[in-house]
Amino acid sequence: MKFAKILFPLAALLFLGVAYRSYGWGGVAVAFGALVMYLLLHFTRAMQVLKRAADRPIGYVGSAVMLNAKLKPKVSLLHVVAMTRALGEQRTPKDEQPEVFRWTDAGGSWVDATFVNGKLSEWHLVRPDPSDANDGTQVADATSAGDDVVSAAGTPSADAVRPGAADALRPPV
Repeated sequence: MKFAKILFPLAALLFLGVAYRSYGWGGVAVAFGALVMYLLLHFTRAMQVLKRAADRPIGYVGSAVMLNAKLKPKVSLLHVVAMTRALGEQRTPKDEQPEVFRWTDAGGSWVDATFVNGKLSEWHLVRPDPSDANDGTQVADATSAGDDVVSAAGTPSADAVRPGAADALRPPV
């Protein structure tokens, strides 16, 4: 058994004992209220993270590269779910250690994260080979100065600038 699992209950009992010794039953009531508030704050945070993750597809992340950059060793699975705002796709059998979860982005990149006892131990970013991804879909060229640059998915490119946009930022003469 891990020492950390018994540390919180022992600290809570010690806190209650010190409160009784210092302030009597009134101190115990205040200390107990503080412990309940602490537990409710953590429960509320966990429920909020899971509520946000329920609105997204399992295993989806906006950018696998950004997730890879933000991950740190020994963070909890709940922390990673809060960062991605999505539950990971489980790649190992249920309740088997270590657990491996995958988050994939729209570009085909993915991050496989390995959790041992709920803590992140390692992760790997896999990006698709650009030569394999070239299946005939290319970014459309702008045909005139007034056209927006549109990708093959039909969404405007982030680099597209409309003519006259810079004029809006100039101060009036």
